[in-house]
Amino acid sequence: MDFSERLKRATQRGHSLRAEKEFEAAADALSEEEQRRLHSQHRLLLTEHIEIRLRELADNLPGFKLESLVEDRGWGSGIHRDDLIVVRGKRQNFYSRLQLLVGPFNEFHVIDVTAKGAIRNKESFSRTHHKPIADFDEEEFRQLIDRWVLDYAEDYAAA
Repeated sequence: MDFSERLKRATQRGHSLRAEKEFEAAADALSEEEQRRLHSQHRLLLTEHIEIRLRELADNLPGFKLESLVEDRGWGSGIHRDDLIVVRGKRQNFYSRLQLLVGPFNEFHVIDVTAKGAIRNKESFSRTHHKPIADFDEEEFRQLIDRWVLDYAEDYAAA
């Protein structure tokens, strides 16, 4: 086989390699888009559940106000209350809050939920849970959110 024939074959192999890489990149992009779609779908389910549970908690603990949250850190809901106590002419302000957020889509392809809370000015409640989007179990996340809300309610009532 002469040089020109080998050159043609090398060029054909190069074109084939480029076509394979482009095909793989397109397949990866589709899976990336699918990951985004699934994350968005799961996020909507979880934020709805978070709002329902925090509304129940606010109804159960007088003085708490519910708010929807959309931040750089994610989507979700929060409850908060401010208390003013006057003892012997001295004012004391107490702030309590609980926020549950579902994190935005990221390069790690995980869905994560975080809870942060304060009871009477003390940041004492912090929880995080994440799973790969492909391994998402809605019931597991719902039970986890329920447990966190119940833990916070117990801690707040005990304070």
